[in-house]
Amino acid sequence: MTQSPNKKLAHKLRPKIDRPIVFVGLMGCGKSSLGKALAPLLGLDFFDADNEIEDAAGMSVSEIFEKYGEPEFRSLERRVFERLIDGEPKIIAAGGGAFAQDETRAVIKAGAVSVWLKAKLDVLVSRTQKRSHRPILAGKNHREVLKRLLDERRPAYEQADLHLFSGPESIDKTLRVTLNKLHEYLQA
Repeated sequence: MTQSPNKKLAHKLRPKIDRPIVFVGLMGCGKSSLGKALAPLLGLDFFDADNEIEDAAGMSVSEIFEKYGEPEFRSLERRVFERLIDGEPKIIAAGGGAFAQDETRAVIKAGAVSVWLKAKLDVLVSRTQKRSHRPILAGKNHREVLKRLLDERRPAYEQADLHLFSGPESIDKTLRVTLNKLHEYLQA
């Protein structure tokens, strides 16, 4: 039985991964979906930073925002990244605003490979309208909020080590591009 091209690429890449890989970008760009598909290919653990924050706080992201506000959420988020970025290879999906925070971005840049997943506004709007758990979008026009967030956060996202496009194509194609880009980056 022959291996898929993605499995071959992953097999070649895995020995080169010496630190965590963190996917950053706006909500809806596919960080968690890509991370969940990539981690088993590479034989690595996957962590969704928002889930880790919820576990640490014992409440949902929405409840943290409501009860304590965004500054406390961001402080907890940074502490979660300080714990997750421990030198061990793993895949992490960051929350949409994590990399836009100077202190959290510094933690990620110092100990991980950061990968910005870029997506067109129409794709982001389509994907975020399918879910209702995002406090920043609750009761608001998704397109307007996402456009504003992209404009505000772009300078931070541009500081990521790698930039990848996340579009409507199949996850296999996105995985292949991701594996190739990581291989090129880690080999350099």
